[in-house]
Amino acid sequence: MTTLVLASSSPYRKSLLDRLSIPYTCQSPEIDESPKRNETPLELVRRLSREKAAALQATHPNHLIIGSDQVAELNGQIITKPGCFENARLQLKEQSGNSVRFHTGLCVLNSSNGESETDVVTTTASFRTLSDSEIERYLYKEEPFDCAGSFKCEQLGISLLESMLGPDPTALIGLPLIRLCEMLRNQGIQAP
Repeated sequence: MTTLVLASSSPYRKSLLDRLSIPYTCQSPEIDESPKRNETPLELVRRLSREKAAALQATHPNHLIIGSDQVAELNGQIITKPGCFENARLQLKEQSGNSVRFHTGLCVLNSSNGESETDVVTTTASFRTLSDSEIERYLYKEEPFDCAGSFKCEQLGISLLESMLGPDPTALIGLPLIRLCEMLRNQGIQAP
């Protein structure tokens, strides 16, 4: 069987991939994740997913390499990982009462033949109107400073929402398992 490699250092993606009970290894792809001039959120997440997988191709021949990335979008603008408390507070204030689209890119690259399949799964999260104290309590408890849009739906973040719409709940966490299973089946790998 071809060996799987997850091109990521994300504990969230590792936790999701563990659910499939398929052996794999991880390696961080070390790429520049900066958006290019005039790049849309969808273009960015698709490109980053492909680049993450391709970054490991030379060092992992005869592997299936999984690249994934997530970008949040509010009113057509890219929302990044906040990096700190204050940036996260400002992001959540802006998202309060609004709908945010979380685009999760996914690429499976067969390094032995160079063929790849790339897709983007989008989830719309509608935030309820949040008070300053709710935002601060959430940030102190969750510390979501490494998450796009300062949002962890798998934890307390779910309490910030009115609704969520998307084809795969795991996409919002960072790795769309329904689509990944389909891509892996296309490569001859079945999840148990």
